[in-house]
Amino acid sequence: MSAARSPRRSYEAAIRRRAGTREREFFVYAIVRCGGRQSRASVDDVLTVDKLAGEVGSTITLPAVLIVDGEKVISDRAELGGYEVTAEILGPASGPKINMIHYKSKTRYRRRQGHRQKYTQVKITGIGGGKPAAAKGSAAKTRAAKSSASAKNTA
Repeated sequence: MSAARSPRRSYEAAIRRRAGTREREFFVYAIVRCGGRQSRASVDDVLTVDKLAGEVGSTITLPAVLIVDGEKVISDRAELGGYEVTAEILGPASGPKINMIHYKSKTRYRRRQGHRQKYTQVKITGIGGGKPAAAKGSAAKTRAAKSSASAKNTA
C-alpha cells in the first residue's frame, strides 16, 4: 500500500519547483502623480488620466513619486529630481455615463441630470535618470554664494 501524500504538501512542492525554474524579472516602473491621483507606469503602458491641456502627439513630463529599478527603490525627493517620466498624449477619452435622478413624491418634483467625465489617454515613452542629484551641502554652498554675490552687486 502506497503512502498517500497530503494535498498541501504536493501544492507546496509544485510552488517550489516553479519558483526554481522561473527567472527573476527585473524591470523599471514608476509611481507618477497626474491630476491629483497616483498610478503605476512602466514603459509602453497606456494610462487614462484626468483631462490634460495639450495636442495629440505632444510630449509631457509627469512627476515621479517613487521609482523601482530592479531591486533598487527610490523615494527620496532629492534623488527623484534626477528622474523623468515622459509620456505622449494619445487622445481624449470619456468615462462611463452617470445618470442622476432626483424625485420627491407628492410634489411633482422630478429632475434628471447626466454626467460623463473627460479623460486623456497617455502612453509612457520613457523612465530615465536625467541629471544626478546634487548633494545637500553643495546646494547650500551655491545658495550662500549667490546671496553674497547679489549683496555685493547692490552695495
